[in-house]
Parts: sequence; C-alpha cells; structure tokens
Amino acid sequence: MPYMLMIMEPRGQRRTRTREEGEHVFERMVRFGEDLKSRGLLLAVESLQSDTKGVRVEVRNGKRNISDGPFTEAKEMIGGFFLLDCKTKEEAVTIAQQCPAAEWATIEVRGVGPCFDD
Repeated sequence: MPYMLMIMEPRGQRRTRTREEGEHVFERMVRFGEDLKSRGLLLAVESLQSDTKGVRVEVRNGKRNISDGPFTEAKEMIGGFFLLDCKTKEEAVTIAQQCPAAEWATIEVRGVGPCFDD
C-alpha cells in the first residue's frame, strides 16, 4: 500500500541554516532516498519550495479566495515528501523513524488511497 511521509518543518527553518548546514542536510536526505530506492520502497520523493513562492486557493459558497505566500498563520509547512510502497503502516512508521528529517521536523505518515473511511 502506498504511504506518504510528509516532512512538516517549522516555518522558516530552512532560512536559519548556513549554506554548509543546508548542503549537509540535503546530502543526508539524498542518501536516505537512495537507500529506499535500492530497497524497492521508493515511489516518489520531492522537496517543496518555500511558502513564499506558494499560493493558497479556497472556494467557499461560490466565493474565491486566493492568498499569496508566505502563510504567516502556519506554524509548520510541508517541506517535502517521500511516497513509499510499504506492506503495513507499521513499516512506514519504522522508515519515518529512520529518516534524517525526524531530527529537525515532524514526519506525518498517511496512507494514500480512497478517503471515504473517515
């Protein structure tokens, strides 16, 4: 079953790192992704651009609201994700615990599929 590991970073955290720190973090994440790929678990992985380049779109009762980033009300932002093919949720959680980003961010693990079971 597909599971998404969403990396929930504190807002603005990337801007607090030095260039060297950022490169080190990036290298660790690339190695982690390569390991997942070699194990046949990785379906997709991406880092997301800053919320300063994002846009939020809402339509409520026919009224559109479009907001340009940054999204100051947000405490955490999705900084990136891994889409994995895992046998169980427990396997996905175990992998999330091994992710380097768990040291500086919260990793939210969610199954991907029909959402009618709420």
